[in-house]
Amino acid sequence: MSSTIARPADVQRDWFVIDAEGQTLGRLATRIATVLRGKHKPTFTPHVDCGDFVIVTNVEKVVLTGNKLDQKHYYNYSGHPGGMKSRSARELLASHPDRVLTIAVKGMLPKNRLSRTVVSKLKVYAGPQHPHVAQQPQPFPAHV
Repeated sequence: MSSTIARPADVQRDWFVIDAEGQTLGRLATRIATVLRGKHKPTFTPHVDCGDFVIVTNVEKVVLTGNKLDQKHYYNYSGHPGGMKSRSARELLASHPDRVLTIAVKGMLPKNRLSRTVVSKLKVYAGPQHPHVAQQPQPFPAHV
């Protein structure tokens, strides 16, 4: 038996769209990270970007379980003394709902140069509309 190693030129990329309304943040983020990396394909190769594009709509209606809306904090440090800013998940969902999902997906990807190109294939929108109709996105796969 021989193993096939995907080459960047041979990768076939699809577009998927998912409605995040009523879905749990962490469970949704793991499914998205799997598709972005390409682990759902039989030709997955760890050092090649063989994943697909993912469009996420209605992120403002994503669900956080338990008390995470008030207890989960997102931190931003400017690098200066006293420059640590902290915002709760409720505040971040109200002001920038797309960042909540993007941060969750980034945390589930490997920390290397390839993950920076992989996360650029994630398109997140707060409302139900998206500008990627020309790519003819398919519904998100249920088996992932």
